[in-house]
Amino acid sequence: RPLPSVSSSPSVYLPPRLLPSTRTTEMAMRSSCAMRARAPRIGAARSAGVQPCPRVVAPHGRRRPVRCAAAGAPDDPYAALDRTPKTLTLRIGESEVTVETGRIGRQANGAVMVTEGETVIYATICAGRDVTADGGFVPLTVNYQERYSAVGRTAGGYRKRDGGVRENETLIGRLVDRPLRPIIPKGWAYDTQILEWVLSYDGERSTDALAITAASAAAAISDVPLKKPIAGVRVGLLPGETEPLINPTCEQMERSRLDLVLAGTEDAVMMIEGFGDFLTVEEMLYAVEKGHEAVASACRDIEAWAKDVGRVKNEAAVLVAPEGVDDAVRALVGAELAEAMAISVKQKRGAAVEGIRARAIESLAGGDDAKFTESDVRLACGRCESNALRSMIRANGVRQDGRDTKTVRPITCSGGLLPRTHGSSLFTRGETQAIAATTLGGATDAQKVDGLGNDKDRRFYLHYFFPPSSVGETGRVGAANRREVGHGNLAERALMPVIPPYDDFPFTVRLESTITESNGSSSMATVCAGSLALQDAGVPITRKVAGIAMGLILGDESAGEAPVILTDILGSEDALGDMDFKVAGDGDGISAFQMDIKVEGITLAVLREALESARVGLVHILGEMDKADPAPAGRMSAYAPQVEVVEVPQKYIGKVIGKGGEQIKAICEQTKIDTIDINEEGVVTLTGSFGCDMPKAVEIIRSLTVEPEVGKTYRNARVTKVLDFGAFVEILPGVEGLCHVSELDVTRVANVRDVVEEGQTIDVKLLETNERGQFKLSRRAVLLDEGGEKVRRELAEAKVAAGGDDAEDAGKARGKPPPKARRGRSRLRE
Repeated sequence: RPLPSVSSSPSVYLPPRLLPSTRTTEMAMRSSCAMRARAPRIGAARSAGVQPCPRVVAPHGRRRPVRCAAAGAPDDPYAALDRTPKTLTLRIGESEVTVETGRIGRQANGAVMVTEGETVIYATICAGRDVTADGGFVPLTVNYQERYSAVGRTAGGYRKRDGGVRENETLIGRLVDRPLRPIIPKGWAYDTQILEWVLSYDGERSTDALAITAASAAAAISDVPLKKPIAGVRVGLLPGETEPLINPTCEQMERSRLDLVLAGTEDAVMMIEGFGDFLTVEEMLYAVEKGHEAVASACRDIEAWAKDVGRVKNEAAVLVAPEGVDDAVRALVGAELAEAMAISVKQKRGAAVEGIRARAIESLAGGDDAKFTESDVRLACGRCESNALRSMIRANGVRQDGRDTKTVRPITCSGGLLPRTHGSSLFTRGETQAIAATTLGGATDAQKVDGLGNDKDRRFYLHYFFPPSSVGETGRVGAANRREVGHGNLAERALMPVIPPYDDFPFTVRLESTITESNGSSSMATVCAGSLALQDAGVPITRKVAGIAMGLILGDESAGEAPVILTDILGSEDALGDMDFKVAGDGDGISAFQMDIKVEGITLAVLREALESARVGLVHILGEMDKADPAPAGRMSAYAPQVEVVEVPQKYIGKVIGKGGEQIKAICEQTKIDTIDINEEGVVTLTGSFGCDMPKAVEIIRSLTVEPEVGKTYRNARVTKVLDFGAFVEILPGVEGLCHVSELDVTRVANVRDVVEEGQTIDVKLLETNERGQFKLSRRAVLLDEGGEKVRRELAEAKVAAGGDDAEDAGKARGKPPPKARRGRSRLRE
C-alpha cells in the first residue's frame, strides 16, 4: 500500500526538494510492510491524544521524520488563538446585515466580513508603526476593490488580473473616506489604511452604503482611535410615494426619484451625497431624517458590539499640541494674522500669511534652545488663522472679500467661446473660472461601463480637469486623480436629469470642464459652465441648472451662539470652516447635493437653513447666466455630427448588415457615413461627420426593407450577372431577380450578351414571385408597355417580311416548323 498523504495535515510542510519522485514512490511501496507493523503503535498513540510523526521519503531514498505539533501540548503557540467568530446582526431598513470578526484576518488591527444577502465585503484597517504626520491631518487612505470572481466572471481584455482601479471603485472609496476621516482624531499621525474587497455580489443592492458600514465596523473593533462609529444607508423615493425607502433594491432604484447615500453617527449626519429629479427641500429633508434614524440604530449596535469584542483604543499615541504654543503664537503674530486674513485677493492674502508664518517659526522654533518644533508653530498659526476668520464673520458679519454671509460673488459668462467645438462656454464667479466644451457623437462614442452589475453604457458623461496652474502652482498632470473623478461625477449627476431622452435626441453627449482659476467650488462652476455649453451645442435640455457651495461656521453652544451659514464659500472658508455643502438645481428643485462635515455632524435644523439659503442663491445665479454675452447659440454647430435613426423590421436586419457586414461597408463608403449601428430590435442609428450624405444613406437603408411589388416597373436596375439562359438584375439594394432570355427583348434573342452586359442598367418589370420567393423579371414587357401600338405594328410587319403568318400556317399544315429568319436580318431595337 502507498504511504498515507502527509500533505493533508495542517502541521506538515513539504519543501520542493522533498516532493515525491519515481524513486520516492518505489521506496514508499517497499516500506508498506513497515507501516503495517507500526499501525498498532500509531493507533495507540492516537488514542492517547498524541499525533504520530509521519515519515517523508527523501529523493535519495532515506526517510526523514517530519515533526508535528501535538494537539494540546503546553508549548503549542497556536493554542491561544481563538478563531471563534463573533457576529453582529444589524437591521438596516429593508435589509439584514451580518458583521463577523475573529475568524479571518486576525493580524490586521481590525478585520470584518460583512454580509448582506449573498453580498460579502471583507474590510480591514491597519496602522503603521512610525509617526509620519505632524498631527495637522489624518494620514488615512481608503482602497475599495470589486473582484470579478464575486459574480463568477473574468476581467475582459488582455490583463486578467484584478487590480486596475475603475472609476466606480474610486467613487465608493471616496464615499467611505469622507465620513470616517473627521471621526479619527487629528492628532493620530500614523499611516492608516482601510482596504475593502467585494468577494461575493448578488446584484440585489449596491455596495457603497454597505462599504461605509463595513469600514466603520473594522475601525470600531481596532485599536485606532475613533470618536464614534458611523454607518451608511441608501435612501430612495418611488414616484407617487411620500415615504422614503431605506436600502432599496437595484430594481427599485431604477424607478426612484432620489438616490441618496447618507452616513452619520448616532447623534448627527456626517455626510450626504445624492441625486434627484428636482426634489423639493421638504422631500430632501424628510429623506435625510428617515435615513439618519436607520443610521443611529446601527451605530448604537456597532458601538456596543465593539466594546465587547474590540481592542483597547490607543489613545496615548494621539499627538497633542505642546502647552503654551498657541498663546506664544497669538502673542507674537496674532494681530498680524488677523489683519492678513482680511485681505480680499487670494494671492496677496496667501503671500502675507506665509510671510507671517515664516517669521513666527523663526522666532519660536529657530534657535537651539527653542521650546517648540517647526510643525508645532505652523499648526498653531493655522489654528490662529481659523479663529481670526471665524471671529471676523461672527463678530462683524464680513468675510475676507468684503461680502456679507448671503451674497454671491460677481458673475460673468459667455457662450460660443471656442469656434470649432460643437458647443462651449466660459463661466467666471469671483476668482473661480471654468471653460466647458460639449462634444456630440453617435452610439459608439458612449462610455463603456465594466463593473459587477449590469451597467449600461453612458450616453452622457462629464470629464473634469483641475490643472495645478488654476491655483498658481506646479504639480502632477496626467490621469485623473481621485478628486477630479469625484468632482466630475458630482457635476455629471447634477446635469443628468436635464439631458433629453434618446428618442428625442439620439446623440452621445460628452462634456468636459477645464478649471482655469480656483478659489472655492470649482465643481459647482462646472455645473454652471456645463449648462451653458449644452445650450450652445443645441442640446434641448429640459431646464437650466446652476450650482452653489454653502459653508458653515459653528458657534459656542454653551454660550448660546447660533451657527452661521455662508453662501458661495471661498477656498479658505472651505478649508477653515466646518462644512462644505454643494447644491445644484434651480429655484424649484434639487438635482444634486453633496455635504462633507469637518466636525462631529450637524442637525437637521442647520441643514434646512443651508438648503433654503442655497435655493435663493441658485435663483440669483440662474438670473446672471441668462445675461450671458454672447448668449449660447441654441442650435447645433455646422461641425457637429449628423445622427439619424431608422427603424426596420427585424427580418431585414441581416439584409441591412450584409454578408460579413459588406452592405454596411458599402453604404459607409458611398455616403461617407462614419458608423451604422443596428440593435436586436431593428433600430438603425446612422452617424456621420460634417460633409456626409446622410439623406442618401437613409434612402438606401429604407430601400433595403421595401417589399418588391408584382407589376411594378423598376428603373435603372443594375445587371449583376449574365448567363446563357438570362441575366440577374438587382431591382432593389440586395434584391435580385432573373430576367430570362425570352424576356429580354421583343424578338428572339440568340445571345444574352448581345442585349445586356454586367454593370449595365436596364428597366425591368416584376411579373411574378414563385413559391420559393424568387422574382421573375421582364424587359420585354417594359418595351411593349412603353412602345404600345407602334411596337406591335412594327413587330407584325417584321413577321410578314420573314414569311409571316401565311408561311407559318403552311408549315403547320405540312407538319413542319415555320421558316427561320435569314441570318443577318436586323432585329427590332428599342
